[in-house]
Amino acid sequence: MNILVVDDLKSQLDLISEYLTSVGYTVATATNAKEALVKISEHKPDLIITDWMMPEMSGLDLCRQLKKNSETATIPVIACTAKDKDVDRIWAKKQGVKAYLVKPCSKEELISAVDLIVSS
Repeated sequence: MNILVVDDLKSQLDLISEYLTSVGYTVATATNAKEALVKISEHKPDLIITDWMMPEMSGLDLCRQLKKNSETATIPVIACTAKDKDVDRIWAKKQGVKAYLVKPCSKEELISAVDLIVSS
């Protein structure tokens, strides 16, 4: 299982990558949504975990771009963000986000969300 993690904070990329690799997932990273779109077109991941608040293009906008393209529309997305309002969760759900995690999330929360999507 190949997972792309997108976050503008290196500390978050490193932490989430460590969580995932420690249980056997293969991880690629991108520091912004535009870089993520390039990596997705080169090597389609099985799952994407993205921050919501990033410069230039948000995680929500990334989801919108993915849904517009038949090649990427079915890639499951997990939002991992500091935004903790119901309206944010509603918008995420409307964009097809499969799980919504609020930072800081624990290793258990993250792995549980990933495993749930992988097994469905």
